[in-house]
Amino acid sequence: MTAEPRAIHLSDYLPFTHRVEEVALVFHLAPRATRVAASLRLAPNPARPGRHGLRLDGENLRLLSLRLNGAALDCAPDDTGLTIPAALLPDGPFTLETEVEIDPEGNTALEGLYMSRGMYCTQCEAEGFRKITFYPDRPDVMAPFRVRIESDLPVLLSNGNPAGQGKGWAEWVDPWPKPAYLFALVAGELVAHSAPFRTASGRDVALNIWVRPGDQDRCAYAMDSLIRSMRWDEEVYGREYDLDVFNIVAVDDFNMGAMENKGLNIFNSKFVLASPETATDDDFARIEAIIAHEYFHNWTGNRITCRDWFQLCLKEGLTVFRDQQFSGDMRSHAVKRIEDVLLLRARQFREDGGPLAHPVRPDSYVEINNFYTATIYEKGAEVIGMLKRLVGEEGYAKALDLYFTRHDGQAATIEDWLTVFQDATGRDLTQFKRWYTEAGTPRVKVWEEWDGATYSLTFEQENPPTPGQPEKGAKVIPIAVGLLNPNGDEVLPTTMLELTEGRQSFRFPAATRPVPSILRGFSAPVVLEREVSPEERAFLLAHDTDPFNKWEAGRALAKDLLARMVTEGAAPGPDWLDAIARVTFDETLDPAFRALALRLPGEDDMAATLHAAGVAPDPARLWAERRRMAEALARRLGPQLPGLIETLAEPGPFTPDARAAGRRALRIAALNLLTRLDGGKAARAAYAAANNMTEEVGALVALLDIGAGQEELRLFEARWAKDRNVMDKWFALQIAYAHPDRAVAVTEGLTRHPDFDWKNPNRFRAVIGALSANHAGFHHASGAGYRLVADWLLKLDPLNPQTAARMSTAFDTWPRYDADRQGMVQAELARMAAAPGLSRDLGEMVGRMRGE
Repeated sequence: MTAEPRAIHLSDYLPFTHRVEEVALVFHLAPRATRVAASLRLAPNPARPGRHGLRLDGENLRLLSLRLNGAALDCAPDDTGLTIPAALLPDGPFTLETEVEIDPEGNTALEGLYMSRGMYCTQCEAEGFRKITFYPDRPDVMAPFRVRIESDLPVLLSNGNPAGQGKGWAEWVDPWPKPAYLFALVAGELVAHSAPFRTASGRDVALNIWVRPGDQDRCAYAMDSLIRSMRWDEEVYGREYDLDVFNIVAVDDFNMGAMENKGLNIFNSKFVLASPETATDDDFARIEAIIAHEYFHNWTGNRITCRDWFQLCLKEGLTVFRDQQFSGDMRSHAVKRIEDVLLLRARQFREDGGPLAHPVRPDSYVEINNFYTATIYEKGAEVIGMLKRLVGEEGYAKALDLYFTRHDGQAATIEDWLTVFQDATGRDLTQFKRWYTEAGTPRVKVWEEWDGATYSLTFEQENPPTPGQPEKGAKVIPIAVGLLNPNGDEVLPTTMLELTEGRQSFRFPAATRPVPSILRGFSAPVVLEREVSPEERAFLLAHDTDPFNKWEAGRALAKDLLARMVTEGAAPGPDWLDAIARVTFDETLDPAFRALALRLPGEDDMAATLHAAGVAPDPARLWAERRRMAEALARRLGPQLPGLIETLAEPGPFTPDARAAGRRALRIAALNLLTRLDGGKAARAAYAAANNMTEEVGALVALLDIGAGQEELRLFEARWAKDRNVMDKWFALQIAYAHPDRAVAVTEGLTRHPDFDWKNPNRFRAVIGALSANHAGFHHASGAGYRLVADWLLKLDPLNPQTAARMSTAFDTWPRYDADRQGMVQAELARMAAAPGLSRDLGEMVGRMRGE
């Protein structure tokens, strides 16, 4: 009988019993029987006084030998590791040698050492190294590694610098102490796209992106992104790279986006490979951001890591914030901020408002893989952003310099991080810490008064209860505010207010009643509640000097209208239609901003909005009314759309830069609207003429969205059948844009397609994830969407529990909906919970969604 999974608690943290001073590994690679010899130089840890046994983590390992200081030991491992009693250990330093056998080819979970289409590769974060050898697999145990790889494969890579190679072997030495989760190994038939880099101090670094033969011509943008990231980190944060080589490897089978292993980043191939013919503008932007993110981890994650997995946000939130800064510098800060907030609201606000809510720093977990969440990453980045706004540019720079100086080579905590800011700026952050320890999205209500001479704003914060946290204290909330005169002139430039109490008022001299622009730049991750007329929103859309709030005004107009269409049967009127028309054709505005302004609120976003207003959302009604809204906008803009599309055409060769991408985004948004009027005539012509994937997919989506495009789908498949990353788009688009009544049938049909490799995470996400994202299709009144997704999660779970668990979040919004849908979701959750042999990963997620 399998024991119930045990929760791990932050309050139980203790330093490890021993220090690991040096690690030497030898790999004899074989697909079904790889042997791993490990030599660990250990010593008692002074931070854990007393005499202790040695507990090493290990899973799915066949122990071949165990020696202590050269003498054989007779200690049998259990299911989760190996214990050597204190009585068998010396009082001082000692060497422990193990040899184990593992099965990379049979490792379908894609954690530890596994094989991807003939290539050996690793994924060790968070706890994959224990599937490679016996080791204290925790982030606060840091040591230098020396690795020897023996194989007849031509390319043998590991962390650090190359230390030697010959026929059938290669050695690597990583001089920087690291935790085991940063270990990496790759072996395979690979070719390199290479470039030189010289650091600010004059050191030469060899850069390589390793890919399968034939893919090397699609690495140029990833390499360019890497070089720009390295230079940016030197110029903005003063951080230089610290090894002689930096390697990236593209892998087809990968559970995540990428992994920052020291000196050997391993990437999901979809976030490396790009050409104008195979990648969209969104793909190029994601590659740029993810390359930067993983490189930035070299300092914020590798040189300084986290003491335990509860501190995960320390490395991930900070690094997301850094990659957001980088992308803003490379592209447009205004557009980037809007895109980041759209993602935050779609993923993290949803998480914070449901049964999976947890603090940015959790206080317990069963399976750490389940906490690689939007709260850790995106909300974690928002907390860093708020901290920067509160202490200012100079204070932030001083604090980061102190952080790197004080904690280099250490495994740090949130307390260490906040102490650095307190020491650098003199600011007490005791109350601010609640952003790390309390879950939930604060709601901020606003009232205003004007007495003819003074204008006042009163704010009241509410911190709703979340699982395990029924009551919370007031948070420090930075609220950026500007004031505009009725003629549109700004009379108060952006001013940062600090809301620190449950209710607080701020006063400003005002001879005329101003129009407030509140929460500029989305200065805090909160829900703002204020009664605003359509006229005032239209005024802000026309006149606000803050790009985010300008966009937000248009977004709020659209959401208010769509809510009234769903609940009252309202029709789109000139207040919204005319306001959006003015923005659409305003050539003084960034085309990328105009494209975002044309994007209608998503169905899941509207479902959350209706639920917050006390209305149970009807997914089918939402889908229908959103289409009616789009058609009304198309009719309003219709006469000018062909001219707009023509003027936005980009002559000459394709470039992925922000200017050209913004023009294509607006052009495709206009094409999508025109398609609703001309039955697809322009979109078919655009598809036939497309010379890049952005416009090819844009035209295809426009056709699919009106129920057309079958011939274009056939042509797309015929052209791209041998490109796995492009074919993921083909699978996903058909489901994402299927009519809700047909979404499940389309999905079922594609699961029978010969190229549906459900064991590949990218393909599984492209199909089952696309159904989850088709809001009205997944939440169809029949419950068929729920059943199909649950069926596939149960099928995947025994092979890849990590991916199954992450995709189970499709069910986390069930409390929003009507009783019938709630009952059907609960039935599927109960069915999964009762499945024999359910993994710890999926079991924890299902249990939390059931309220257990």
